[in-house]
Amino acid sequence: MPLEPAARPLGPRIAMVAAEPSGDVIGSQLVKGLRRHLPDAEFFGIGGARMQAAGLDSWYPMEKLAVRGVVEVLGHLWEILAIRREITRRLLAEPPDIYIGVDAPDFNLEVERRLRAAGIPTLQFVGPAVWAWGRGRIKKVKRAALRLLAIFPFEPPLYEAQGVPVTYVGHPLADLIPEQPDRDAVREQMRLSQEATVIAVLPGSRRAELHHLGDAFVGAMRLLAERVPRAHFLVPLVTRETRAQFELALHRNAATELPVTLLFGHALEAMTAANVVLAASGTATLEAALLKRPVVIAYRMPVLTWWISRLRAFTPWVGLPNILAGELIAPEFLQEAATPDNLADAVVALLSDEDLRRRLEERFAEIHRELRQDTAETAALAVLPYLAPAIEP
Repeated sequence: MPLEPAARPLGPRIAMVAAEPSGDVIGSQLVKGLRRHLPDAEFFGIGGARMQAAGLDSWYPMEKLAVRGVVEVLGHLWEILAIRREITRRLLAEPPDIYIGVDAPDFNLEVERRLRAAGIPTLQFVGPAVWAWGRGRIKKVKRAALRLLAIFPFEPPLYEAQGVPVTYVGHPLADLIPEQPDRDAVREQMRLSQEATVIAVLPGSRRAELHHLGDAFVGAMRLLAERVPRAHFLVPLVTRETRAQFELALHRNAATELPVTLLFGHALEAMTAANVVLAASGTATLEAALLKRPVVIAYRMPVLTWWISRLRAFTPWVGLPNILAGELIAPEFLQEAATPDNLADAVVALLSDEDLRRRLEERFAEIHRELRQDTAETAALAVLPYLAPAIEP
């Protein structure tokens, strides 16, 4: 008697790929939103701990893809390309009902292009940073995805002008972060003095970022310890490797005696407890703004990557709070300007000016309200029409 084929899952088969921690947060919210409408759906692809906890079967460790920058990616290029070829092959061999790329456009758009050509619906959740890298990537999105789910309100006009269907769904962090974070409660939980001047220092989640910024941040911390009474530094780090790398920077700069607490993760708690945040440009600067914390932004990258990004950029700023505000509201120090003196001076200026901090809090509150759109539900509703053939009785 012949064996019967394995039973197909009751719900639709949804493939998703995220490549870094911020994408993992965003992707996990979409999985949860879709699960409310499609409790029997099957989720698989690539994701981190949050997406896996939400129910995604990850075929590869997400960390394999967590590489950033034109130059940095070269060292991992063959492994990333091999993973992309293999996941594309598997999805073409056993097509999902939809493929959703979560950020990571360098990886996802090529997968989407090939799957779309084979008749598989494809969506891109989080568009490429076209304001930093130019409109050429909009054309790639148009070829690859049936629709873009945009997380920033300034994105739809950019894409719609090029004929890309787009839905603004807001940013999930705006739903997850409370509008009025409780500094005192978090300090109590972390056993920090309420009288301390707490400075959260976030030098980046990747080893390459720490390589470029670690010494400058530690140098700024040394200056701040001298200039700020009762200063205490919280430094959240993502992995053992980045923690060891930052500890080396402390030793290299004779800064091991600083009043500093190194944390594994807990970036949101560190920023909630802080009076001021010093952060590498990226998602952490948006989190600081949503937490209504004054933030000083810094970034360094290889010269070639920097010049490529600047030649294609459409805004004079790199920090998300400034891009969202449409003006410079958080000080930025980029490349050679990211010196310990400049960073320390900017932090002291924010600590010293109560009126400026109040105005920043008000502006950040406006940004928070604009980004809060119940992203999990809004994004899920944008996805469901593309799953109709799979869920209709």
